[in-house]
Amino acid sequence: MKHAIIAFVLILAAALSRLIPHPPNFAPIAAMALAGGVYLDKRFAFIVPFAALLLSDAIIGFHSLMVFVYGSFLAISFIGLWLKSHKKPLPVFGAALASSCLFFIVSNFGVWALADGAIYPRSVAGLVECYIAAIPFFQNTVLGDVLYTGVLFGVLEAANKFIPEIAEKQTAVPR
Repeated sequence: MKHAIIAFVLILAAALSRLIPHPPNFAPIAAMALAGGVYLDKRFAFIVPFAALLLSDAIIGFHSLMVFVYGSFLAISFIGLWLKSHKKPLPVFGAALASSCLFFIVSNFGVWALADGAIYPRSVAGLVECYIAAIPFFQNTVLGDVLYTGVLFGVLEAANKFIPEIAEKQTAVPR
């Protein structure tokens, strides 16, 4: 039950954070995907970031890049599952950076692939041009992912320390 409550709160917080004014690409979704893989049951590791994206996209508006954006967060959720057995500060920081890079590569490939040559030529040079044009957004992605991951993991570790039932469920051996 506590896992469901935590998942709901994470979904709501992430969805709401996308609705308030913020710098482009400065969002908690990657941090949630990583934390979901570490702290939630495996099925919630994928449901939480997708639910947050769907909920907020339903308000903000759906877009043509959704398959690339959602696909990148699916991959980031898998990084979170790996991180479950490597939950130390350096791997968590590395996972946040890897998540930023993965999102940058996948989402900007989508921008290039869906541009139909109108914005960027359908060539390697056009793809490189697309990635170069996106570099200013990458800074916000990294800052947001590192900050939100640090805060989220810090809060969840504190919750594990001060709410023993949560920690017991995470360390319990499945039957």
